[in-house]
Amino acid sequence: MSGNKAHNWKSSYNSIFDQKLQEIKNEGHYRYFNEIERKAGQYPKALHHKDGKTKEIDVWCSNDYLSMSQNTEVMSAMKNAVDQLGAGSGGTRNISGTTRFHVELEEKIAKLHSKERALAFNSGYSANDSALTSILSAIDNCLVLSDELNHASLIEGIRASKREKVIYKHNDVEHLKAVLKGIPFNRPKMIVLESVYSMEADFAPLKEIVEVAHEHGALIYLDEVHAVGLYGENAAGIAEQEGVADQIDIINGTLAKAFGLAGGYIASSNSIIDFVRSFSKGFIFTTSMCPAVAAGTLKSVETVQDNPEIRSKFFENVKLVKSELEKAGIPFLDSGSHIIPVIIGESKLCRKISDYLLEEHQVYVQPINFPTVPKGTERIRITPTPSHSKEDIKKFVNAITQAWIKFMPKHEQLISSNIQLKK
Repeated sequence: MSGNKAHNWKSSYNSIFDQKLQEIKNEGHYRYFNEIERKAGQYPKALHHKDGKTKEIDVWCSNDYLSMSQNTEVMSAMKNAVDQLGAGSGGTRNISGTTRFHVELEEKIAKLHSKERALAFNSGYSANDSALTSILSAIDNCLVLSDELNHASLIEGIRASKREKVIYKHNDVEHLKAVLKGIPFNRPKMIVLESVYSMEADFAPLKEIVEVAHEHGALIYLDEVHAVGLYGENAAGIAEQEGVADQIDIINGTLAKAFGLAGGYIASSNSIIDFVRSFSKGFIFTTSMCPAVAAGTLKSVETVQDNPEIRSKFFENVKLVKSELEKAGIPFLDSGSHIIPVIIGESKLCRKISDYLLEEHQVYVQPINFPTVPKGTERIRITPTPSHSKEDIKKFVNAITQAWIKFMPKHEQLISSNIQLKK
């Protein structure tokens, strides 16, 4: 084949991808990465690099809820682990990739959730995807009941299992009951849901879900990624806070949000954890978490539990930001959680507001567009931390107020009427 023919042949494939990319650019859904360099010890201060220029900014959209990635004890634990073991784990958990840090971390997680055992993954997404795929695939004729706003990792794990799935309306216990009505008690079932939904900022009605599960003989798989480390007496999440942790069969959590590092996990019974460890391809064939990450996360969990004032300051700042936004007349979703979504309602406008805040006010809040949220509900998602000072909060609220005045008066009708905003 001549060089020209080969080039044309390759180009026909590239044109497919280029066309798809152009479509999402035209719709305003293309994702642009901002180069952000957080300043250790000075968070939420960070450096924004663009077009050869660097500006200091304030970060307001990180999932590092408690600023634990900046904690000196956590950083020291990671440095010490590197000095002791080196940078990487060297293999999968089965082939030289299990260190004492991995073992101790899993023991700590199991204790955190009052479960028999836990299993650590490289990400919360991988934990959900791998665990659900393997667990559901093993249960013949299992019916999966999935909340309509579940995270993509839960959806993909269910889909890959090839089990029958029914989607129930978000947080609608009556609809869940209606779906289950007439399903034989002895047919295997699993209810899959989250405790805190990161885009709607609301809580699942866990007590009611547990009652439904018991009545219909269903297992419960609960994603606590946006709650673990924050809620509950021992920072174990909403299930602990609501007093139903012992009724939840499988808990998924992350080490990348409130605990500030990277990785995910599931916590459950000995049988389920050993089964996933032995059958999940996503676990078996993946190089294990770096020892330094395991060591740092172990220290982070301990630090959060031993220092309740970190969480107290966090919730104090969440309350203050909400109060100041109300005073400024900025509408936001408020279901009582720590997450503060401000609905914009149109993807290109959402990007313009985000760019304006970053370039004109040195405030970074990433736009959240489709497919993360439905079209017409695009938003910016504000996440205060205990590291934000009152001055930072004042600056932020002033910046978003200026953005609202500049962009929103002619566009507020774009906000979906079915979204309940708090003024």
